[in-house]
Amino acid sequence: MRILKCIAFCICLMGALQATAGDKLSFLKKQFTTQNGYKLNYRVLLPADYCPEQKYPVILFLHGAGERGNDNEKQLVHGWDLFTNLQNRADYPAIVLAPQCPELPDVPTKNYWVAIKRPVTPQERMFRTFPANAPITEPLAAVKELLDSYIAKGVVDTKRIYVTGLSMGGMGTFDLVCRYPNLFAAAVPICGAVNTDRLARYKGKTPFRLFHGADDDVVLPKFSQEAYKTLKSIGAEVQYTEYPGVNHGSWVPAFKEPDFLSWMFKQVKK
Repeated sequence: MRILKCIAFCICLMGALQATAGDKLSFLKKQFTTQNGYKLNYRVLLPADYCPEQKYPVILFLHGAGERGNDNEKQLVHGWDLFTNLQNRADYPAIVLAPQCPELPDVPTKNYWVAIKRPVTPQERMFRTFPANAPITEPLAAVKELLDSYIAKGVVDTKRIYVTGLSMGGMGTFDLVCRYPNLFAAAVPICGAVNTDRLARYKGKTPFRLFHGADDDVVLPKFSQEAYKTLKSIGAEVQYTEYPGVNHGSWVPAFKEPDFLSWMFKQVKK
């Protein structure tokens, strides 16, 4: 009898897991060609009951430097299960766009979502790493054009466009909001960074939610700390969560925050 109960429990547990687990293959493989011929690999997750005659929120997800490449797969190493979770797809139906920044060893300047210059000394990292007035990079310009193409299809609720990213993608998140301050309903940079001179000039109304690991030795937590202080100083809506004892992988606890998606979806562009 006890064995039968254990078997029954396992069956119920498996059923529960199947009811909530997602499938990475739900992200369709696509390639977008910009007007100037640049080709951008990306994956797209459509709402479970997608109807092209409806308008949906969009989540733009920017991966980190470790997921660069040309396979149109590595950009989903982190975070894919958050978006494909069946309960999340039911509760927060959205078009999720996950582009992949290419890896071009011979053209290193095109390997990043944002313009980056290596600092000479640790004290210079805050401002020397991220130029204040650099033009948008070719990969990120392609991402913006990709987003515009979905808007042009008439399937996007333009009051509910969200952007999030981790590490290099967190940097890209800051960069996009600074460049297009009236586009996004919410921005969630995770272990990201930005030149705070740019944030000090920010005039948009996009709410920010920042996450960072207190022990991050790859992208120093000082970047998010200073971004938070700067956004607060100009009256922007911003929250900051710092995880004690967490190094660079702060996206792991961030994605487990029970209100990660619900907070995002409560934001509507003013």
